[in-house]
Amino acid sequence: MQRILVWDLPTRVGHWLLATAFLVAYLTGEREAWRLVHHMWAGGIVAGVVVFRVVWGLVGTRHARFEAFVRAPRAAFDYLCGLARRNARHYTGHNPAGGWAILLLLALGLTAAVSGWLAYQDAAGEWLGDAHELIVDAMLAVVILHIAGVLVGSLAHRENLARAMVTGYKQGVAGEAIGSIRPWAVVLLLACAAGGGWWLSL
Repeated sequence: MQRILVWDLPTRVGHWLLATAFLVAYLTGEREAWRLVHHMWAGGIVAGVVVFRVVWGLVGTRHARFEAFVRAPRAAFDYLCGLARRNARHYTGHNPAGGWAILLLLALGLTAAVSGWLAYQDAAGEWLGDAHELIVDAMLAVVILHIAGVLVGSLAHRENLARAMVTGYKQGVAGEAIGSIRPWAVVLLLACAAGGGWWLSL
C-alpha cells in the first residue's frame, strides 16, 4: 500500500460543487426574495453536475466509473458489517456502501431539480411542491449518512477520506493509480453546471 492518485480533477470539483450547490439551494428554498436568484440557480447547478457525473461515470477515469464501485446490495451490507466488526475491507476507490450513497444522491439530486422546476412553473398543483420538499429532505438524509460514513470509514481505515477528495490521493496498490487528473473535463463540468443553472432559472 502506498499513496497513489485515485480521484481525477472533475470528480473532485464536481463533488464539492454538488455539495455547495445543494447547501445553498436548501438554505434559500424558503426565502421568497432569494428563490429565483439563489435557490433556482443552485438547484440548476445540482442538475448540471449530476448530468455530468452520470456521463463521467461511463467514460471517466478508472475509479470514477460506475463499474468500479456499483456492487450488489449484499456487498454493501457485508462492508457495513465489517465496519461494525472493525475488519472492513479497504477499497482504493469508493466502498460498496459509498457507491450506493452516490447513486442515491445522483438520483435524488436530479429528481429534486426537475420537480422543483415543475413546481415553480405551477405545472401540477401543490402536491408537486410537497413532493419536491420530501425529495430534498430525503437527499439531506442521504447526505448526512454519507458524511457519517466518511467519518467512520476514515477512522476504520486510518485514512482521511475527505482530504482524499481534495488532493485526489489515497492509499492503494501502485497498479490501481490513475494516470491523469483530466483537467480538460473540468471545463465540461462547469459548462454543465452553468447550463443547469440557466435552465432552472428560466
